[in-house]
Amino acid sequence: MALDPSHVIGWARAGTLLAGMAAAAWMDLQARRVPNRHWLIWSQPVILLWLLDLIVREADWTVLLTMLLPLCLASGAVVGRPSLADLRAGSLPDVVATLAYVLAGVGLVAGASRHASVEPLDLLLWSMPVAQALWWELVGVTLLIALIDMAWRLRLLHGGADAKALMWVAMLIPTWGALPWLSDEGGFVLHLPPALAILLWGGLAFLLMPPFNLVRNLVRGDLARLGDLRLALHAERMDRAKVVEAHVWLLSDVEHDLDGTMRLVHRTRAPRHTPSKEAVSERLALLESMGEARPWVTQKIPLLVVLLPACLAGLTLGDVSQWLFAWLV
Repeated sequence: MALDPSHVIGWARAGTLLAGMAAAAWMDLQARRVPNRHWLIWSQPVILLWLLDLIVREADWTVLLTMLLPLCLASGAVVGRPSLADLRAGSLPDVVATLAYVLAGVGLVAGASRHASVEPLDLLLWSMPVAQALWWELVGVTLLIALIDMAWRLRLLHGGADAKALMWVAMLIPTWGALPWLSDEGGFVLHLPPALAILLWGGLAFLLMPPFNLVRNLVRGDLARLGDLRLALHAERMDRAKVVEAHVWLLSDVEHDLDGTMRLVHRTRAPRHTPSKEAVSERLALLESMGEARPWVTQKIPLLVVLLPACLAGLTLGDVSQWLFAWLV
């Protein structure tokens, strides 16, 4: 039985997604940082698989050049964009990047002259010839990467690694058609792009954390009074000696009353700005003076850690919208 190239590429994309995201999640969990080198390394299989997919689907030269457009846009978040000063200095990477931008522009203009003319309804239903659909697919990925980049610049996405991961996913799995076992999903004409669907799956995963925290605090016996319930859904108690080196926000503090006496307080919200280790140590010293051995803290959970199981959900269940809004069909 002959292998279908689209299925082979689809499974390779799925394996790359899980392996690359698992490595990024591990680094983010350990150091709260994912170096740009990671995305540079894992962009190589993305480009290879994307190029193979376009060749198998017999993309014309305008589509192949347009493929450079989302790659150039995403690369700006990792290695920066070429500058006039560097070009004048003869920087080879900037010269190569500028050439890629020019070729991407040629592909976009030439592709638009060939493929841009389409009826809105055909575009909505994705009812187009293969060559035309390929070009619009690349335009859609470019617009999605631009949206992710803008969200990052506006601080709607807090972490740079989170934005780069979503850009990486957008290029690795540009449409649900890239995963043949999910490309024939029924019930919905419109679908979220895979990168946004995985982000939404991750958001739903966050909903599981409050009941998990509550059960954990109950098992540990950390709910000593009724007032602890307001912290039990999102926080936990931690030994004072572990707080400084842990990736947590300290919620317990000491306040001075009007009469000059000190009292112990437990805030429900994390601080807007992460305090320095010195500031945390000072607060812990005050808590020690008040006899608080296990203050309340809330974990700094990296989004990438949540996106890893979200990737599994996306690969097996597909677009989250078909499950959230299935009752509308």
